Amino acid sequence: MTFSTTSAFDLRDHLTAKSDPALIAHDDAHFAAVAETMAQTVADLSDRLEVARRAPAGTGQAALDRDQEVHRLTARLRTLRRFGLDLCLGHMVNENDSRPVYVGRLGLTDSTGRRLLIDWRSPAAEPFFGATHANPLGLVSRRRYRWTRGRISDYWDEVFTPDGLEGRAALDDESAFIASLGASRSPRMRDVLATIQADQDAIIRAGSRGALVVDGGPGTGKTVVALHRTAYLLYSDPRLGHRRGGVLFVGPHEPYLAYVFDVLPSLGEEGVQTCTLRDLVAEGAAAPPEVDADVARLKASTALVDAIEPAVALYEEPPTRGMEVVTPWAEVWLSPADWQEAFAAGIHLPHNEARDDVWDALVAILLERHDLEARVDDDGQDIELEATPAMVRHALEQNRELRTAFERSWPLLDADDLVGDLWTVPAYLHRCAPSLEISEVRLLQRAEPTAWTVSDLPLLDTARRRLGDREATQRRRRRDRALAVEREERAAVAEHLMASDDSDMHVMSMLRGEDLRGALDDDADPDADPDLLAGPFAHVVVDEAQELTDAEWRMLLNRCPSRSLTIVGDRAQARHGFTESWQERLGRIGLDRVALATLGVNYRTPAEVMAEAEPVIRAALPDANVPISVRESGVPVQHGATADLTAVLDEWLGAHAEGTACVIGDPTFEETARVRSLTPVLSKGLEFDLVVLVEPESLGDGIEGAVDRYVAMTRATQRLVVLTDR
Repeated sequence: MTFSTTSAFDLRDHLTAKSDPALIAHDDAHFAAVAETMAQTVADLSDRLEVARRAPAGTGQAALDRDQEVHRLTARLRTLRRFGLDLCLGHMVNENDSRPVYVGRLGLTDSTGRRLLIDWRSPAAEPFFGATHANPLGLVSRRRYRWTRGRISDYWDEVFTPDGLEGRAALDDESAFIASLGASRSPRMRDVLATIQADQDAIIRAGSRGALVVDGGPGTGKTVVALHRTAYLLYSDPRLGHRRGGVLFVGPHEPYLAYVFDVLPSLGEEGVQTCTLRDLVAEGAAAPPEVDADVARLKASTALVDAIEPAVALYEEPPTRGMEVVTPWAEVWLSPADWQEAFAAGIHLPHNEARDDVWDALVAILLERHDLEARVDDDGQDIELEATPAMVRHALEQNRELRTAFERSWPLLDADDLVGDLWTVPAYLHRCAPSLEISEVRLLQRAEPTAWTVSDLPLLDTARRRLGDREATQRRRRRDRALAVEREERAAVAEHLMASDDSDMHVMSMLRGEDLRGALDDDADPDADPDLLAGPFAHVVVDEAQELTDAEWRMLLNRCPSRSLTIVGDRAQARHGFTESWQERLGRIGLDRVALATLGVNYRTPAEVMAEAEPVIRAALPDANVPISVRESGVPVQHGATADLTAVLDEWLGAHAEGTACVIGDPTFEETARVRSLTPVLSKGLEFDLVVLVEPESLGDGIEGAVDRYVAMTRATQRLVVLTDR
């Protein structure tokens, strides 16, 4: 791959003043060095990747290390090839050093050890994002670039001290960021790394211990913070690396995930698992919302989730009556206490996966009751035993009465059957959830036990985690049998090689070593199908977290034993209300280390739009955290009739060759390449140049209706049109 060494600047005629060589010559010289080093780095990484790929795969830790190295080299190569010179975000000048320090998406060092770019996540880069006029963090000046198709189409200088005035062409402070706010949107989130603001950067770089809540209204950059914080934590905190569990990023819906799909890879992080809550459970994709609001309310609490444990425990009760176990060699009494002792082997293990351990403990008790000790005759000679432990084990496996009693007391269970029984057997539900009123038990009953809704997902998830993999036992037995055969074959080969070894050193005698023979074994389970979303994860990031129920929080906390979370949301955008504080809500689900960071500046929504959106939400929530817009678009909110929809869109499309629009509130509208059609719920987290809100009053009454209208209106970055026939 080649990198251009011509000027990196491509400034339009109206920016002639910025083209002065005195202003950009140093940058051009630096970019030439960056281009040369990048070409060398790409060639070196390509060679190292080829060597790593050709290296023997090995087994165990060696295989893991090789795969990690291939992944690391591939990810860095992909980033370098993707960005070229626009890997550089800008530069800063410190008060103690007149030489600019260049900040990039990745760090880059030339062959002499000179640092050409510092990684944006490094502590040295913090002043580039965090400096303000009130607190310049030791900076004299800062320059940000705007890249277009690999060339700098504009740049902005910010000066923090009088010394910074020399050699600076644009002194309009944060214009790089302000100018980007009105840029046309695309189906994917824009690259905003170079214009991260100080309030956002402080949250991005906050520590990862405990739970950090990022609370902010529409347009404050909550999603930007969540994504960039994910990349920052993976870089800065060794406790969160991929080999330590990695990070799970949870978004509100599929359109959101598609919108932010490219952000983390552009930041050099490709190993983050991203999903919605629905994705955590196989049934989530097809599950509709719960129709009955009272049923949804009951399932939203943790009371029903907690019912899973006693529901499973009913299938782990040892027999209360003893039994006589007969084998060809003995008659052994198995008492209730023996059953209890064996069942104790399954404590702290998933039910289905513990089954083998419980059976083995039961067999061990019975083996002890068989007289299998070696005996000697009068001449001191061993008498051959009639039975071996293996023979007794086999007999116990074939003992129908024992197997029946065991399988009745500790059966294999399916999560679908377990949860389905709760909805169809009232006595079962009442026993497992005694806090429910009889009327509530009846309300939860339904004719079709597996007609899953979104509200059922936390129970299914909890049940699956508590039960474990039903097929694990069968897979383990198949694998053990295969390994036993393979070991016998390898042992035979080893014996043959040692017997035929006539070398002076008798090298083949090393095959007697258990370490070398053990190296031949591969502990991998080729039949296993790992659930990449099952966890545990070292850190979990949740966007639009104000919508999560207590039961849904349980799904996430089960995957995050460290309780290290980034929780992003806006209480004013909770469709079902959010009257508590974040600390109260999270404390109720078991999070006691909660820090709160607030974003109050609306960078996205023009002041004209917010002037109409604010009364909508305050009518329902007087204390809503409504952010202050930093810009005006000069375009007032337009009102019209629903019949004007086509004309409004045609006029906008004709006047704008780029950008995206969205129609919200008209389910009959068919999407086009540049115009989406979404509900308010599916528009959360997204942004569009034009939003056309159709019949806003039809979205409902109360808090839910007000929130839906508020969310829909604040998706607009340039223009809002409200159409109604009322």
